[in-house]
Amino acid sequence: MNNSTVIASSAKPAWPLIKVNGVELDQDVLGMEMQYHPAESQDEAMFLAAQALVIRMLLRQRAEQLELQALPAADESEEEALIRVLLEREVQVPDSDPQSLEQVYQSNLSRFCSAPLVQARHILLAVAPDDTVGRSRLRDEAIALIAELKSNPTRFAERARDLSACPSREQGGDLGQLSLGQTVPEFERQLLRLPTGLAGQPLESRYGFHVVEVQQRIEGRQLPFAAVRESIREELDERVWSKAVVQYLETLIGQSRIEGIALRAAASPLLQ
Repeated sequence: MNNSTVIASSAKPAWPLIKVNGVELDQDVLGMEMQYHPAESQDEAMFLAAQALVIRMLLRQRAEQLELQALPAADESEEEALIRVLLEREVQVPDSDPQSLEQVYQSNLSRFCSAPLVQARHILLAVAPDDTVGRSRLRDEAIALIAELKSNPTRFAERARDLSACPSREQGGDLGQLSLGQTVPEFERQLLRLPTGLAGQPLESRYGFHVVEVQQRIEGRQLPFAAVRESIREELDERVWSKAVVQYLETLIGQSRIEGIALRAAASPLLQ
């Protein structure tokens, strides 16, 4: 592989002359590809775009060499379909064996539990995400409200009806039973970790600050191996396939004449 004119992320802005097995990379295509590779600098965006295009050129050339044909699926371009067929033909990986699946399960039992179920109510003090001054003020108000409710816990529903910006105020702030995926992620992460009772600090989300009381908490249960076996298999198969694709690309790169860029197979967009 000839890398006499190598571009890198630290190179000065320039349109590099890149060739793959004698075929020049179209600079107009490179310019358009850059929009799909946002980066901190133009140099880095150019490098990422060029790398993606060169890898696709290598794969397309190999598919043409093998005279492969592909029928695109509904969400595929012709090039994507051709690369898919090529990798299906050239990259062979063994199926995960039952012992490996069981080993992953036993070594990561805490990962394979159902999510806790929480019965909660809240008072939302709303403020815009970018209102720094307003957020500082409302955090203080939320802390003061928590102190008030610690002294007068029976007033939670009343204060929710008076102060909350959430429609749940009509039910005294009642959110019902919540588990994974039923509210915004930043609120959910905090809520599902709380013990029962009034939270000692407000929970912050994109909407503002939440004064929260967990009324009931049902812990998640250990899922049986049979219930998660297929998800473990998919995870292992994906890991093995990604490693095999890296090895395949490294071989393809090593057998090709590439000028103007030094590639790293492990950074291939195919694996993102």
